[in-house]
Amino acid sequence: TWLLLPSSLDRLFPAASAPITPWNYKQFDTFYKDVAPIIEQKYSNNLQVIFRQQIQPWHPSSTLVHEAAVAVLRADPSKFWPFSAALFDKQTDYFDVNVVNETRNQTYKRLAKLAATVGLDESKIYNQLEISDKPGPDGSLNSGNQVTNDLKLLIKAGRLVGVHVSPTVMFNGLNEPSISSSFTKKDWEEWLQKNVV
Repeated sequence: TWLLLPSSLDRLFPAASAPITPWNYKQFDTFYKDVAPIIEQKYSNNLQVIFRQQIQPWHPSSTLVHEAAVAVLRADPSKFWPFSAALFDKQTDYFDVNVVNETRNQTYKRLAKLAATVGLDESKIYNQLEISDKPGPDGSLNSGNQVTNDLKLLIKAGRLVGVHVSPTVMFNGLNEPSISSSFTKKDWEEWLQKNVV
């Protein structure tokens, strides 16, 4: 999710994005490469972008890639955007066919290795993601990993604002249905000129 939040409270917020869908990749690629620089140049005083994760439950590996993004955000927020770009570039590596024969922790290891390509410590990312094969201190057998609670908050935030699909763009806290994954650089420029003062 991209959230542009200015001090003036104008908000552009692609509230939901899933790095394992082609439509999200299309929007992310255009936004990250073409639109974000325009926003930084022309609208940075009036608009802030926040990119939020939106798990797609019908893609089982969606949870895993989103957990990796949360681990990156926790480790070094400045690496979140570059990691997101790397994840989108390698999204097919995490499609169903490419994860079906590996364990969850094996997928986490590949995601941690991807995080290392943007300058993060692979072992620190993996340590946040790893699922133990031992019961938790309280005997629990389903305790998740170090990013589970953060991921729950992202899911709750999406539900709170009515995100049902991804990508979803929010502006001033409301769903902005006129912005689609097919938006070109020109479409974004026109929309920004019309809507951001």
